[in-house]
Amino acid sequence: MTDAGYTDAHKSRAKAWFERLRDDFCHALETVEDEVAGPNGTSARQPGRFERKSWERPGEAGKMGGGGVMAVMRGGRVFEKAGVNVSTVMGTFSEEFRARIPGASEDPRFWASGISTVIHPNSPHVPAAHMNTRMIVTTQGWFGGGGDLTPVFPDDADTARFHAAFKDACDAHDDAYYPKFKEWCDTYFYLPHRGEPRGVGGIFYDQHNTGDWEADFAFTQDVGRAFADVYPEIVRKQMNRTWTDEDREAQRIKRGRYVEFNLLYDRGTIFGLQTGGNTEAILMSLPPDVAWP
Repeated sequence: MTDAGYTDAHKSRAKAWFERLRDDFCHALETVEDEVAGPNGTSARQPGRFERKSWERPGEAGKMGGGGVMAVMRGGRVFEKAGVNVSTVMGTFSEEFRARIPGASEDPRFWASGISTVIHPNSPHVPAAHMNTRMIVTTQGWFGGGGDLTPVFPDDADTARFHAAFKDACDAHDDAYYPKFKEWCDTYFYLPHRGEPRGVGGIFYDQHNTGDWEADFAFTQDVGRAFADVYPEIVRKQMNRTWTDEDREAQRIKRGRYVEFNLLYDRGTIFGLQTGGNTEAILMSLPPDVAWP
């Protein structure tokens, strides 16, 4: 398999970064769990902690096709469900799927590694959030990912802070990135059957290969760091507020929109299921308590 200059060393460095980012972000969310003092903090629940579970992906001819580690927190004080998963898989695309993946028509073999984070808070005032970054290698190679925020009750200051973090990360590399990737996010995280966006946006990029692997990897790292830094700040601002039963029901309905997008349109869900990924890890993104009006 020709990999456009993406060597085994590149793969090892990318995989190690995704694992390091997972560890750092899990620690950041556990720290928030310790700090909360409002209606969550006075509950009988203990501070949430991530539980890790390894999985392996069966490969061809008895060989393992990679695997990953799920890190999931359930029933925490702040986070009703939070998942930070890292997977590294390799194999062969199916006949019907390979035509949709760059470089797979020439050779259907692939390698992919990435981190996927989805967070569903208890409080309707704390926004749900998503971030993923990944590196994929076929006969071509590229990075992709991004992050977005899904509040039940949008807060202009939180939205501005979230976007500013990603803009700073983008501008450090190319001032054309942020407007391009913001628009891509707005277009991607949209529910056409509802005629509405999933949330307040962020950035999204895919098939990102400028020809400079080091630069593209550095950009992907900065995207992950930006999210890991800004999201806990937003959580801390909102986590001690009280809420009503009506607020909670609005949250459950908003979560229904999240489910609709992830099951109908999300590329990561489709990619994972069609490449033999771990179903439990792929569907980790779904919230635990949902309603439809």
